Amino acid sequence: MSVSELAARLARQAEAVCRHYLSAGRRYGNYWIVGDTTNSKGRSLYVYLAGPRAGRWTDAATGQYGDLLDLIRESCGLIDFCDVVSEARQFLSLPKTARAPRDRPNGPMGRTNRPTSERAQRLFAMGQPLGNTLADNYLRQRGILRGADHAALRFHPTCYYRDLLTGDTTRYPALIAAVTDPSGTITGVHRTWLDPDGDGKAKVEDPRRALGCLLGNAVRFNMPVDAPVKVMAAGEGIETMLSLSYVMPAMPMAAALSANHLAAFNAPAGCLHLYIAADVDAAGRHGSERLSQAARLRGILPLVLTPELGDFNEDLRRLGPDRLTLSLRRQLVPDDMAAFLPAS
Repeated sequence: MSVSELAARLARQAEAVCRHYLSAGRRYGNYWIVGDTTNSKGRSLYVYLAGPRAGRWTDAATGQYGDLLDLIRESCGLIDFCDVVSEARQFLSLPKTARAPRDRPNGPMGRTNRPTSERAQRLFAMGQPLGNTLADNYLRQRGILRGADHAALRFHPTCYYRDLLTGDTTRYPALIAAVTDPSGTITGVHRTWLDPDGDGKAKVEDPRRALGCLLGNAVRFNMPVDAPVKVMAAGEGIETMLSLSYVMPAMPMAAALSANHLAAFNAPAGCLHLYIAADVDAAGRHGSERLSQAARLRGILPLVLTPELGDFNEDLRRLGPDRLTLSLRRQLVPDDMAAFLPAS
């Protein structure tokens, strides 16, 4: 059985998988809701139980995403992929008492028949330029003063938000980021819902969500379309990579949106140096280690960039751009430092 077939079989039994590995949670409509991948009580992590995204999950608190193989890996604390496959096969051989829900194309989500990548493209097209908007102000509050320079970012004044527990929908202004493949085609979007009064993110359970095909793709900044990329940086969060881009505006950047997707990021052909902006938590370290291993196999030199505080946006806000620049000077290869951090 191939890995894709294994993942598909797990997805068809998504509720049974959740009841087995995430027993502290419960079902709400087409979702299984639980605290996190360690089976804590709470409402941060949700798993799709039906439809085309059955088996996909998101932890709104950490930004992690994945399929049920990723969920098994995280919940069991497994490192080697062969152990994950073995655990999944063992689970599938167990007798099941819970029946997986059937697909409901016209169910509560309402638009499941339309490919998520198409929905993402339509949503991004509805956005407006970032400059002088609430989204621009949100980024400025986080020390990012040139967010409007990036074509991958737009502002939506009334973006739908759906409460996953109650099913209620409302509208909030939102920062919309385009997720693209290596050719520049939009495959998804990332939404950050904002407080209408300008007080940071919207006061909702999970103000950040992604839509569409994310695996191997990313939100890209400063990425040339007609020239090879020999040096670039990749990390998880949008604000993290925008903070690095603020002091290194010429370096191509990619925000993969989660630790799992960072591990699967596919650097462009011809890349020689891949700087990895690692988050300091366990998931971030694991994602950067997996990406480093994949880069080495392709002949790319991986170089990990480490923040002084919790993340690079915190460095930018609390320590300032000059201190962040100095920190990066100590971590870049000399030729790259000369190219992307020239002496002032």
